[in-house]
Amino acid sequence: MSKRSLFALGLLAMLLLSGCGSKSSWENEEVSEVSHRLMEDDVKAEWTIDGNGDDGTKRIRVVIAAKDGGTIDDFDVNHEKLLHLMVVSKDLSYFRHIHPEYLGNGVFEIENRFPFGGEYRLIADFKPTDGDAMNKMAWVTVDGKTAKAVPVTPDQRLDRTVDGLRVSLTINPPASGKDVTLRYAITDAATGKAVTDLEPYLGAIGHVVVLTEDGERYLHVHAEEGQGTGPVAVFETRFPAPGIYKIWAQFQRNGEVVTVPFVTRIS
Repeated sequence: MSKRSLFALGLLAMLLLSGCGSKSSWENEEVSEVSHRLMEDDVKAEWTIDGNGDDGTKRIRVVIAAKDGGTIDDFDVNHEKLLHLMVVSKDLSYFRHIHPEYLGNGVFEIENRFPFGGEYRLIADFKPTDGDAMNKMAWVTVDGKTAKAVPVTPDQRLDRTVDGLRVSLTINPPASGKDVTLRYAITDAATGKAVTDLEPYLGAIGHVVVLTEDGERYLHVHAEEGQGTGPVAVFETRFPAPGIYKIWAQFQRNGEVVTVPFVTRIS
């Protein structure tokens, strides 16, 4: 073999060896960034309920932190708030969507008046700046006189009047495991006229929260963009499994938030 051929083979071998088991500096940086991005499994929430208000008022404190012991200090604004908190009774008869104050170091606090004692589902919906949008849930027990549980029974008609608004819901298709459209048609209960003066609520025409009958699975459904001010509000979601679901829609009109609940069975 000629010297030129031997030189070429040696050069090729060096190039192959240099490419084995090593990465360029930018590739290592990229992997490092991905590995440090917070995923839902990396994050925990610690809950405290205290207070002795005669009217059932308690202070809810939630601390968002990394499971490895690190603190999470920075959160992105998501639908105009750093954290959305859902407070739901065990029987799903009581529902509130509120927004705690951020005190720093992952600590959020807010006061809430619980109408009766018993178990409540708390759901924190948030997005760490260096992580994905996520939620954390917990069952907590609130002291006080309990109330008789209200059965979670599917509505015969998805049509009701709340705070002067008549709201009709169409679910298409009413099936799990598929893309589903929730279509709300809204009229003025007194006049029967279509409502065209809905105000943006948290940056959208409205918001929808969904829970399974047992409160174990949660969906925060966002409205399609560019829908204006009514009389129709459209949301897209996917129900994870067949069963009974409670759906709360929230709209704002004349500065007041109206919460419209429905219970439905999904096949």
